[in-house]
Amino acid sequence: MKHLIKPAGILILVSALLLSVACASESSPAAPPAPYLSKTGAAGRAYAPESNDSSGSGEAATTDRKIVRTGSISMEVSDLSKSQAEITDIANLYKGYVVSSSQNADKEYPSGFISIRVPADKFNDALLKTKALAVKVTTQNTNSEDVTEQYTDLQAQLHNYEATEAQYLELLKKADNVKDILEVQRELSNVRGNIERVKGRIQYLDRTSDMSLIEITLKKSRPIGESTWDISGIFKSAVDGLIVFGQLLAGLLIWLLVFSPVWVTVVVIIMVIRHRKKSKDKLPAQK
Repeated sequence: MKHLIKPAGILILVSALLLSVACASESSPAAPPAPYLSKTGAAGRAYAPESNDSSGSGEAATTDRKIVRTGSISMEVSDLSKSQAEITDIANLYKGYVVSSSQNADKEYPSGFISIRVPADKFNDALLKTKALAVKVTTQNTNSEDVTEQYTDLQAQLHNYEATEAQYLELLKKADNVKDILEVQRELSNVRGNIERVKGRIQYLDRTSDMSLIEITLKKSRPIGESTWDISGIFKSAVDGLIVFGQLLAGLLIWLLVFSPVWVTVVVIIMVIRHRKKSKDKLPAQK
């Protein structure tokens, strides 16, 4: 009878833990119920690990608001390389860093791109200093996203997963046959995977809310008074226009050739009608 009680207790416990973990991912319930494990020779005795302090919910309630701020600027500058270096200096000045940067070496339309992250409380200052480098700011956009609720939900999920992990660890100590050990280890591995996933998401929200992102698109400006007349460009446009005109003319000739049976027939009919009409007009004069 003792051999039957223990596997049944293990199966009931695993089912209860799976149900508590599923509920944790949808809401913020209290820590999962403590598992019960019948001891050999003491059927009916229950093991329950110490419950976590309820101060966790109070801590979540007092969590600072998490705001993810991003900005994007498109601007014209006199020197692309110099401007990128100066934007890098701005990031370093505010204890930030460069995320990525690139340049397009097109001679006619040179451009560049650089993105930086700076502390959230220095976002506006960095934005103003970056704009001060521009000859002309063409576009500017800023965005703020409040992720506090999402952050709090993730913390609650983490709390429940960690409580479930602790219960599985205690249960693992009590298991004394291979089948029960493997069963608990499998569920424990799933819970730990969820813990790592939630922790990763929390770290991402921490990083993006603490360090705001600014993306800057740079274009080379033309000096005032510089002539924009380009003979090679005009010649190229003229050649392109001539090619287009030739294509249209060739297309028209092809259409006329394909429909020649139709329009030739129509022209012949018109000429015959006109000829007969002229012949009728001349008959009275001959009399």
